[in-house]
Amino acid sequence: MKFVDEFQDPRLVKGLLKEIDALASRNTTFMEVCGTHTMALFRYGLRAMLPKLVKIISGPGCPVCVTPMNILDAAIEAVHKKGVILVTFGDMMRVPGSMSSLEAERALGSDVRVVYSGLDSLGIAERNPDKKVIFLGVGFETTSPSIACTVLEAARRGIDNFKLIAAHKLIPPAMKALLEAGEVKLDGFICPGHVSAIIGSEPYEFIPKKYGIPCVISGFEPVDILQSVLLLLRQIVDCVSRVEIQYSRSVKSDGNPIAKRYISEVFKISDSDWRGLGRIPASGLVLRERFEGYDALRDLDIELKESVEPPDCMCGEILRGVRSPSECGLFGSSCTPERPVGPCMVSSEGTCAAYYRYARH
Repeated sequence: MKFVDEFQDPRLVKGLLKEIDALASRNTTFMEVCGTHTMALFRYGLRAMLPKLVKIISGPGCPVCVTPMNILDAAIEAVHKKGVILVTFGDMMRVPGSMSSLEAERALGSDVRVVYSGLDSLGIAERNPDKKVIFLGVGFETTSPSIACTVLEAARRGIDNFKLIAAHKLIPPAMKALLEAGEVKLDGFICPGHVSAIIGSEPYEFIPKKYGIPCVISGFEPVDILQSVLLLLRQIVDCVSRVEIQYSRSVKSDGNPIAKRYISEVFKISDSDWRGLGRIPASGLVLRERFEGYDALRDLDIELKESVEPPDCMCGEILRGVRSPSECGLFGSSCTPERPVGPCMVSSEGTCAAYYRYARH
């Protein structure tokens, strides 16, 4: 199968591993910041294939995981308001809030629905003109364009009972926050392919220029990821630091101008709270003034309260790459996919969920 089998070819994988082994002369730590990379690394067993000198750790690449608990609490507060239908993506349903979850609230009778696209919520709003349809929108730059288009379409069609809880995050500022914190010594970043398809390579340029750390934008198949590791090692050996695009079949240097235009038209950049990382400057998106009428929290007069994390849950440290799931005392005992304590065990892109499914034995 063209363009699929080629990127899972065992012969190519063996050849890349041989080249990687030849270049790995010292301990190196690379961080990926994409939930799809997290799952791929575990699913294909790539960590175990790499030389012991090459270590890959996971960062804050799961949008569900980095969404602070107070956003969940605000959404749960919203469903208790009269005449509200709350819609969101499936992964958000089981993420624990302070006292409950959206799944639990639905079981108790609240009208909470799963959608596959933000535009689905507009159809629900049109069919329920006497209700307020609140869309809980989370995600990185990958999903932000579609949410922006949803707001623009609501405005075009005059759907005033559609509202949005905007919890969108921007990846490059989080990468900067990790570097500034200095908790983990990193030798390179495996940059997210999906996000980069939207924003391009330019937003990462500050990393090699200011911090001297190589970056490679990677695809998601085994050959993609191993090629990216090889490119990072070659930069280290050559004593250079730059941003390279391995995932060139999907990522251009300037990204997707149309998608970026939609984001800029609807949203403006703001400081934002991240689970495990705290408040990061210029790392979130909020609605511009002309679209503030679609702001659900403002419309329902809901204030975000301070987030309080579950006791002994290490999701925050895991998202920063400081800890691994196996170091958490809750992992696999009181915290499982069936009974999650933290979001890293809930999301299909969460590090704990990936570790539990593929590597706990």
